[in-house]
Amino acid sequence: MKVVLLTNEYPPHVYGGAGVHVQYLSRELARLEGSKHEIQVLCFGEQMEHSGNLEVEGIRGASDFPYQDERHQKLLDALLRNVRMTGSVKEADIVHCHTWYTCLGGCLIKEIFGIPLVITTHSLETHRPWKEEQLGSAYRASTWVEKTAYGNADGVIAVSQPMKRAVHELYRVPLERIRVIPNGIDTNLYTPTFDPAVLTHYQINPDKPFLLFVARITRQKGILHLVNAIQYLLPEIQVVICAGAPDTQEIGEETAERIRQAQRESKNAIIWIDQWVPRAHLICLYSQASVFVCPSIYEPFGIINLEAMACGTPVVASAVGGIPEVVVHGETGWLVPLEPKDLQDFEPRDPEKFARDLAEALNRLLDSPEEKRAMGLQGRKRVEEYFSWKHIAGLTLDFYAALARKQGP
Repeated sequence: MKVVLLTNEYPPHVYGGAGVHVQYLSRELARLEGSKHEIQVLCFGEQMEHSGNLEVEGIRGASDFPYQDERHQKLLDALLRNVRMTGSVKEADIVHCHTWYTCLGGCLIKEIFGIPLVITTHSLETHRPWKEEQLGSAYRASTWVEKTAYGNADGVIAVSQPMKRAVHELYRVPLERIRVIPNGIDTNLYTPTFDPAVLTHYQINPDKPFLLFVARITRQKGILHLVNAIQYLLPEIQVVICAGAPDTQEIGEETAERIRQAQRESKNAIIWIDQWVPRAHLICLYSQASVFVCPSIYEPFGIINLEAMACGTPVVASAVGGIPEVVVHGETGWLVPLEPKDLQDFEPRDPEKFARDLAEALNRLLDSPEEKRAMGLQGRKRVEEYFSWKHIAGLTLDFYAALARKQGP
């Protein structure tokens, strides 16, 4: 089978879970069944790799096209790259898109080659109204591109049951076209790894417990709710925030001011790491943290929680989206109800209560070494059993084959 994967993100240009997903999925697909399948990855960038039956080609953008609003540039650049992606495909049996950034290309390739179109639902534009801060009125266009693609998709992979329901309810995709296949984790890479020198490098006191937050600066990840929760934490707890690459200048400035204010006023040591952290260092931070915190207000799956659990660290997370399918409440961590305002606004109805509840769950875990240790062990065990990339690639290939058989010659 000749599989074409379309993605915005691919190493070294990865800023979210979708890029990690495509990186490992493409590698494992190429390894399955004695490497009989040809895997072509077309991504945004300048990558050019060829290893056995896995080929990666970066598609460059252009800076000379006109636009009336700076915020429209990202949309127009993506659509241009989609056209170039389409022209870069010589043959294919399946085209598989990741995020709205490549949906136009998927639709074009489907029609030109007469092959099934698959879309993996990492998130939905309709569920992310804050994207209008980034895209301006182009947000309406990105949402239209996504909706149109789902209407044309032969198969949809949802990373969690809530995402399956959302795709069906929002875009009327028949349930029989949707298959739930979770994200995965490389358990050989993400494994408990201890190096006190890494803590010292980031000015973290190795003799005191610390909680860890890792994400880009975006409203979706709930970083401001975490900052608000710091005032309710036990005083001896260090707070380590790995957060950079803000979605917009405004959210970046707001976050910086809130963190600086918390650093001035809090009884807790707050370490903000706003630069890129090498993966080897990140694995050490995961492993040596007392608890990982994920206060997201919108999270279709939450691959970041898998990374922490694989490193043997318990998780405190908001009970939204696909997170409860990863973090087992009372077994691998604690889930905190978010109680959103409504179906279109995922901010908590009572932000102060959410902050207090978040801190209470963190304090409970941090104050119970035996519970913390047991949950860390159970988290690692759960990851090994259910979320290996080999298993997930096998499920994905089965879905491809079923769609190809359905379409016929």
